[in-house]
Amino acid sequence: MYLFPKWVNGSGLAIAIGALALPAYLGGLLWYGASPKAMDVGYKPTQPIEYSHALHAGKLGIDCRYCHTAVESAPHAAIPSAQTCMGCHTNLRGDSPKLEELRKRFNDGMPIEWVRVHDISDFAYFDHSAHVNRGVGCVECHGRVDRMEKVFQAQPLSMAWCLDCHRNPDARLRPPELVTKMDWSADAQQTQWAEKFRKTHNINPKQDCSTCHR
Repeated sequence: MYLFPKWVNGSGLAIAIGALALPAYLGGLLWYGASPKAMDVGYKPTQPIEYSHALHAGKLGIDCRYCHTAVESAPHAAIPSAQTCMGCHTNLRGDSPKLEELRKRFNDGMPIEWVRVHDISDFAYFDHSAHVNRGVGCVECHGRVDRMEKVFQAQPLSMAWCLDCHRNPDARLRPPELVTKMDWSADAQQTQWAEKFRKTHNINPKQDCSTCHR
């Protein structure tokens, strides 16, 4: 008596081929069809309330930290609540039809359901405060948001992209008080300044797995 039917004898090759092909198939499926949109350069979702960064951060010059209040003290930058927005719009164009949803959320106390644009995978850890307090400007990761009518993802935010910065931090460093200045550009002395700043403040970005995967 056989424990398994005879046709099982010829299935070894098929199983081996399937075992090799399945990871490639799943990888291709994830890469081409099932990868999250928030990992794509150019991803630009529609938000529940129209908000022009080009107007607010650009033309009006509102500092990033007015809305993203936790960026210097916490891993997450924080997104503005209806109360933050109404701090200005109670007296400024408060009756605009474009702000109907904002007024509704402000009055009922419910949060604004902003759509996340820069969405790093859950298995990766990123601390905003650790970067901005060491002179990494917002523009390095987010691009020129002061020119964006609708914010989009400007950088890949991939592991290779992050490691490139960790291996060569000097080119991304600036005086910490200028991290939110979008139009800042390095001068001829920036390389020397950055090298000295990095050594003085013991900035030595780690490259081991546990730095980002905890």
